[in-house]
Amino acid sequence: MSRRISRASIALSLLIVLAGCSGGGSLFNPNVGEDSSSTESATAEGIGQENGTGPPVAVATPDSDFSDPAGDPLGWEAGYWYNESIEVDQADGLTDAEMKAYVGRAMARVEYLRQLEFKSSVPVSVISRSEYRSQRDESTRSSENQEFQQWNNQVWEALFAVGESESTQQAIEETRGSSVAGFYDPRDDAITIVTDTPDTPTIENTTLIHELVHAVQDQQYDLTKDRYAATTQDGQLATDGLIEGDARYVESAYGDRCGSSWECVELPDDTGEDSGSSGGPSNLGIFVTIFQPYSDGVGYINHLRESGGWDAVNDRFKSPPVASEQVIHRTDETPQPISYTDRSSAKWERFESVGQDGSDTVGEASIFVMFWNQARTVGAETVRPQTLTQPTNQYDAYNYIADPSTGWENDRLFPYQTQNGVSTESESESESESEYGYVWVTTWESNEDATEFRNAYRSILTARDATTPQRVESENTGSTAKTAKTTTYVIPDGSYADAFRVTQDGTQVTIVNGPNVTSLDNIRAQSKPSSA
Repeated sequence: MSRRISRASIALSLLIVLAGCSGGGSLFNPNVGEDSSSTESATAEGIGQENGTGPPVAVATPDSDFSDPAGDPLGWEAGYWYNESIEVDQADGLTDAEMKAYVGRAMARVEYLRQLEFKSSVPVSVISRSEYRSQRDESTRSSENQEFQQWNNQVWEALFAVGESESTQQAIEETRGSSVAGFYDPRDDAITIVTDTPDTPTIENTTLIHELVHAVQDQQYDLTKDRYAATTQDGQLATDGLIEGDARYVESAYGDRCGSSWECVELPDDTGEDSGSSGGPSNLGIFVTIFQPYSDGVGYINHLRESGGWDAVNDRFKSPPVASEQVIHRTDETPQPISYTDRSSAKWERFESVGQDGSDTVGEASIFVMFWNQARTVGAETVRPQTLTQPTNQYDAYNYIADPSTGWENDRLFPYQTQNGVSTESESESESESEYGYVWVTTWESNEDATEFRNAYRSILTARDATTPQRVESENTGSTAKTAKTTTYVIPDGSYADAFRVTQDGTQVTIVNGPNVTSLDNIRAQSKPSSA
């Protein structure tokens, strides 16, 4: 139980269908935003197009009759060449014969664009959105134990994405259920398309191409290997930046060719599908977090290709990125280790069997979304809400860079719970429901970066009407002669009604959360901050 955003598979296609956010602009339409000129230019220039008009050197060229080749060259699959015409009309859904031709030629086109060979055919099936949700509900009930869910609730509560009375797993599944267009499951080696019209199935070109890229990734690199199963939320987002960025890059290159150099199968004008105008995912904080690899991954793949072509991308599949910071900033910098010594009282305990020794790492992407979402929802003075829809380069769909989250070096978030239902409301150990809290240790590249994070975090608390019953602006920490700045806050009511202690010690900012002020020292006793 180590993965934060539970999935039926590694590889998902998301519907880019959310409504506008505060400040204007259409959210999650890669070609529409408050300032979409940079995003549109990627399409205009043609992501991934090679120089010249002919196919890449490694791709075979068919004869004028599109005869089947003697072997199995790149650019030919299942009896179809990448530039061969096919008779497919989705007006009344896809027949089995049309599906075979559609998928076969799409596989050939993925080979052409990605320059990787399929080793076997890829089954494609269609299910209704209601069936998909039902399957996910069943999977959640069977695979997610109560301890993991309680632990994960604290992680997402710390990011102000899911309130105390809500279930993180339910919020994630509701978000995914309305956002997923299809998925490839490496356990079954098969693609599933999610549709609102399963009796007359239609498949969007780019969705099919996207999932076929995941299929060829799996056939070449085996996506079930441990190196793709990150044990933290940030590690998962980083790995997905490679996997989903690769698929989105090829998907975009495919779209550039449709209607110009390639004939493509069109959707009928009215597919009966929900365009997302009815509201889209209910939890934007979760969705924007999940979407980060799809946004920044394209630029990450382009960065690798510019440095060494597809070989550089292939090499990265042997050693995936480990932090979302690497995907956001196209850097090879790795997180610096954080040591942690538990200083809780006997009433409180960590979730030792979950995560990495009971901790998660949320990373730069999740921290950015926290600040963005709180600016959007409660007016916190953290980042401008419009920042998200103003990408800094032509390849990113959205912008996940802001001052309070830049300079991230590492973080570890340790959820806590009271032991055996012991209440913390009084000194008597009466039986009651368990209570929860967390310690979130963050480290930054400079004191200035740490201060910027601390101030933005305090702005969230202020926007939620927090009081400050305790403030220690400085304290001598002994032999190290350091100065720590500590403030205790209390949010009096609402979904995040809790006590918070925020301490900055140089480049480290530590946040302790508990149900009341008294619990903070019980969850983490204060001492000389020479170590975390």
